[in-house]
Amino acid sequence: MITLAIDSASRSCSVAVLDGEQVLAEINDVSGQTHSRHLMTMVDRVIAMSVGRFKNIDGFAVTKGPGSFTGLRIGISAAKGLAEAAGKPLVGVSSLQVLAWQVSPSEALIIPMLDARRKEVYAARFIRDGDTLKGIGSEQALSPELAVRGVETPCLLVGDGAVVYAERLGKILGDRMRMALPFQQIIRASTVAFLAAEKLAGGLDERMGITPHYIRKSYVEEGRHTAA
Repeated sequence: MITLAIDSASRSCSVAVLDGEQVLAEINDVSGQTHSRHLMTMVDRVIAMSVGRFKNIDGFAVTKGPGSFTGLRIGISAAKGLAEAAGKPLVGVSSLQVLAWQVSPSEALIIPMLDARRKEVYAARFIRDGDTLKGIGSEQALSPELAVRGVETPCLLVGDGAVVYAERLGKILGDRMRMALPFQQIIRASTVAFLAAEKLAGGLDERMGITPHYIRKSYVEEGRHTAA
């Protein structure tokens, strides 16, 4: 199956086309500009670099969160529009799960973190279980300190949240802390497509039901709640 995958959950933006597990083309943008300015151009370029025509795409995948509210809306809207236009299935993948897979196989506790602003991170915990990764607990928005609370074993941190708060995290974890390599710190669309493969092969199609997984409320929603 030829899959086009999109990520726009954080500061970086990524688009890739895979044929099964083979990466045909991938573009990663770390300029920090709003993703709406270049996402569709990136889509056109990876298609031109790989399968040539839009009609040759068999399925679509996108990160559904957690992450930037605006970024998630842009990515999911684009993916839904493309899937609808092609009449092909679309599935969503956790952005934190993608980061964890990018540093697997690690025998250490893996803690992916995305910068959630407001001095918080979106974080989760994963451990290796045979050939797969097993999530421990739920994805949360919390302070960097709480994200690593109770960790007494070596852990591998990955994601822009880990980079932003590396100094604070290091003071807590000491020599238990390991940082992922620099090229692993951004979400790559090729990993999104890889994780979506089983769902797409199984016939899953989330075009009608996929929504951003924000975890917490936006500034606007919190303001409305307070006013009420």
